[in-house]
Amino acid sequence: MRTSSAPVTAGRVCIVHLAFCISALFATLPAYAQQPAAAAEPVVVTHGEGIVQVAPDRAWITISAESRAPSAREAQRRNTEAMTPVLSKLKATGVAADAIRTVAYDVQYEWDFVNGKRVGRGYVARNTVEVRVDTVDRVGEYLEIAVASGATSLGGVRFDLKDRAKHERDALRLAVADARARAEAAVAGAGRSIERIVRIEEGPIEGGPIPLPRMVRQEAQIAAAAPPIETGQTEIRARVTLTAVIK
Repeated sequence: MRTSSAPVTAGRVCIVHLAFCISALFATLPAYAQQPAAAAEPVVVTHGEGIVQVAPDRAWITISAESRAPSAREAQRRNTEAMTPVLSKLKATGVAADAIRTVAYDVQYEWDFVNGKRVGRGYVARNTVEVRVDTVDRVGEYLEIAVASGATSLGGVRFDLKDRAKHERDALRLAVADARARAEAAVAGAGRSIERIVRIEEGPIEGGPIPLPRMVRQEAQIAAAAPPIETGQTEIRARVTLTAVIK
């Protein structure tokens, strides 16, 4: 009795074909995919902070004039008469023309309620300008001049730095030095050292213009003498994250 060997032969052919396909698949993979992944380098991550304190050397003051009249045209005319001498006096004392800009101007009709009824009060015109002061010790003097010349209210005073970018860079350098010193201290505690720095990430820099509490006073309530203004110091704070490879 003879037994056919055809099924066995077919099975062997299928196995050989499968092995060939697997070999061909590995042959087409890139070299890096066939090799085991390299071990990640040991790193240390630290945070650093740099602080720079400096006296402000620039200020902004807000000055307003407000005028009322039965008609809008008359309110505007009176407002112009009130604000023009204010600006002229400031320019005469050394404020540059490009240091003055209008930040608000409006004319509105005002109403009062009397016995539940709305009663018109007439038109009010308001003109508000912002003045840049490059000599901060004259801020009080300029406020006094503005009021004496016809301004009816003073807004907030804020201080800033002429070369803010320079001080921000100084704070950033201090922050990086602080982060590196922390990294070196950390790895030294483990008996190791830093091989190289691979990443420095900068965080937001804090420390904007310093506003003084808002001042709004009528002319009759402001003293004749220039108000004392103290600039104090502004603080610029920078933060970074540093990543370094451990040797």
